[in-house]
Amino acid sequence: MPELADDAASRALARIGLANYFAGALLLPYGAFLRAAEALRYDIDLLGQQFGVGFETVCHRLSTLQRPEAPGVPFFFVRVDRAGNISKRQSATHFHFSRTGGTCPLWNVYEAFGQPGRILRQLARMPDSHTYLWIARVVSHRTGGYGALQQEFSIGLGCDIRHASRLVYAKGLDLRDPEAATPIGMGCKVCERERCLQRAFPYVGRPLEVDENQSRIAPYAD
Repeated sequence: MPELADDAASRALARIGLANYFAGALLLPYGAFLRAAEALRYDIDLLGQQFGVGFETVCHRLSTLQRPEAPGVPFFFVRVDRAGNISKRQSATHFHFSRTGGTCPLWNVYEAFGQPGRILRQLARMPDSHTYLWIARVVSHRTGGYGALQQEFSIGLGCDIRHASRLVYAKGLDLRDPEAATPIGMGCKVCERERCLQRAFPYVGRPLEVDENQSRIAPYAD
C-alpha cells in the first residue's frame, strides 16, 4: 500500500522481520530440520538440543514448514504476555485469533504462566466444532544482574486434531472423545459461544440481552 511504502519505520520493521526469518532458516535448514522433526515426533526440547536453539525459536520455525513439495505439520504459533498482548503470531492453518478485544482466558497459553518450566497440553474445541491440540510453555529473557526485570512470555503452538497423532504431545490423550476438549473461543467480542462463565464482553454479532433480575458475573454473561 502506498502509505506503507513511504513509511521508513514500516520498511525498517519489515527488514527486521525478514532478517529474523532468514536467521531462523539459516540455523534450522528446512530439509534437515523437517526430517529431524518427523523423526522426533515434533519433540520441541529434543529439537532444541539437536540444533542448539531455544524453545521459542523451534516453535516459530515449525510454524513455517509448509513447502508444497515437503510440508510439515501445519501449526499456529503465538507469543503472548500476561496481559494477553500478542507480540508474535504465525499461522499455517485457517486458525486465527481475534486481533482486538483480547483472546480467550480458557486457552492454555495463560495457564502456562502459573506453571513456568512445564509444557502444558490442551485439546481445545472452537465454536465451529474444529478441535486443536495446543501446547504452551513460558519462556523468559533477562539482561543485567540480580534484581533486573526479565521479559516473560508464553509460547503457544497448535495444530488441527487430525495431525495430533504425529506429535509426541498427543501421547495419553483421548483424541476421539469430544468431551475431552476444552471449549474456547477467538475472543469474547467475536465468540458466539453461549453460557461461557469467563465471558468478559458481549458478542458483537447479536443484540445485547440484559436481565436486571438476575445476578451474574457480568450483566451480559450467558
